[in-house]
Amino acid sequence: MNIYSLTREKIINIITKLAKENDWDETNTQSIVVEIPNDPSHGEISTNAAMILAKYARRAPRDLAVLITEELKQDKTFREIKIAGGGFINLIVNPEAWYNEIKAIIEEKDQYGKINIGKGLTVNVEYGSPNPTGPMHIGHARGSIYGDALASLLAYVGYDVTREFYANDAGKQIQKLVESIYIRYLELCGKYFDDFPKDCYPAQYVIDAAKELKKQYSYQLVDVDQQKKNDIIREFAIERMMDTIKKSLHSLGVKHDIFFYESLLHKENKIAEAIKLLEEQQSLYRGVLEMPKKQMTAEWEEREQLLFKSTKYGDDLDRPLQKSDGSWTYFAAELAYLRNKIKRGFHELILVLGADHIGYQKRIEAACMALNNGKNILDVKLCQLVIFLKDGAPLKMSKRAGQFLTVDQVVKIVGKDALRFMILTRKNDIVMEFDLAKVKEQSKDNPVFYVQYANARGNSVINNAKTQIPEIINKMHQADLSLLCHEQEMELIRLLSYWPRQVEIAATHHEPHRIAFFLQNIAAKFHSFWTVGKTNEDLRFIVPENSSLTAARLTLVQATINIISSGLELLGVTPLKNM
Repeated sequence: MNIYSLTREKIINIITKLAKENDWDETNTQSIVVEIPNDPSHGEISTNAAMILAKYARRAPRDLAVLITEELKQDKTFREIKIAGGGFINLIVNPEAWYNEIKAIIEEKDQYGKINIGKGLTVNVEYGSPNPTGPMHIGHARGSIYGDALASLLAYVGYDVTREFYANDAGKQIQKLVESIYIRYLELCGKYFDDFPKDCYPAQYVIDAAKELKKQYSYQLVDVDQQKKNDIIREFAIERMMDTIKKSLHSLGVKHDIFFYESLLHKENKIAEAIKLLEEQQSLYRGVLEMPKKQMTAEWEEREQLLFKSTKYGDDLDRPLQKSDGSWTYFAAELAYLRNKIKRGFHELILVLGADHIGYQKRIEAACMALNNGKNILDVKLCQLVIFLKDGAPLKMSKRAGQFLTVDQVVKIVGKDALRFMILTRKNDIVMEFDLAKVKEQSKDNPVFYVQYANARGNSVINNAKTQIPEIINKMHQADLSLLCHEQEMELIRLLSYWPRQVEIAATHHEPHRIAFFLQNIAAKFHSFWTVGKTNEDLRFIVPENSSLTAARLTLVQATINIISSGLELLGVTPLKNM
């Protein structure tokens, strides 16, 4: 257990003791935070324990802080304790405790920070699910990268994670793709058209698909039966597009355990089964929806429809399930898919959606409650737009118009690691700009370069030490860490020791961007330390005339490398040992 978790546990034990002694009926310690103070002058560790306890004890926070402080003063872990403001408790820790954290980082390597808060609970994370109507354009990258990093983070802290991709291989868009490929196929077979249908896909990838189709079937599909032709091209198109998407996901370092196809729900009549279940629950009715006030939607029709009572479960309006031609709406298929996941017994479902699904959250949460006996185990995470800039101007992309930058093209320009890290430097629900040129810059303004360079610089220091003082590596195993007493060293030690707590917070809140932000802070501290050493020989990592101090500082350097490497790997970014 690291120093921050240990301190929190000690404080909770004190509160439990105080509650018993004072007959407080209720206390809630979930919101108690133990963290690094924003202002270093406030100490090394700060806690809001007294502020949280005040609500339950019905006493002034500062009075409670005094009680907690008196108990903490009996613990040798803490060297100094102060009360600030309205009741914050600030602590200065015995240096030995910090040195023990560095030893733990060295000994445990990538296992340092791997806390088991998941305890084997099963979680399904669905992400990176663009329609298989063409190559994966760069607009889809954010959801894929975010979902993949979140899945890795949850697995790291003890959850049993299933990574899933939902392929919308049914519906009008797939049919338009089939028609687009067939028209290009007919052109290759000698039939020409004056105008290409406006609602079809005109891009080069459609022509390439048509060429492959002709290569496989020659002229056999020109006069074939309509249904047979449609089935053949549909199967061909989906297989080809999904293969392209899977390759793009691989180039991003994005992994999935399951690829679930919507068409399976139709073939196995699973939509009708879900509808029947909702009907038995009296969650369906036939009625006419009012016209949406803000904008027309594809599912709205001015007629009596089969409607889901989603307002019963917190939605803004009820939702149609069947179109005028008798076919199911897209949402009806989503209901069946959601029921499938619920039946698989997951403790939690996480659904990563793009910005174009911003109005979809309430209806899918309502569906989850309806299909799961009133319990919502679904966490919908919306990924806002990424505005990609090229030569300072935003890139406009449309798959339908055939104007877009593919994932493969961007990976070729900036690399997988840079793309992943940059995407994860912002919270998922915040619009971000991604400048293709700036990501390639080698400067401190480029976050991925800055962090990667810290890792490479640390490895360079270790390698230089091996050359200058060959026997130093053996001394590192028994380094006297008490020699690390300068404030530059202690700041870095305290920050590195916060890694387990940072992992816990990021996993609990489903926010992998916190890991990227934390790594930037570590890199900044490390680079600052290195820079100070250039002008102050006493603070250089390698001091040839003082092997004991050198061994201690190299141990700190190695601890820094371990944390940065662990963090980058957690984000799916390769730690570079040299640049």
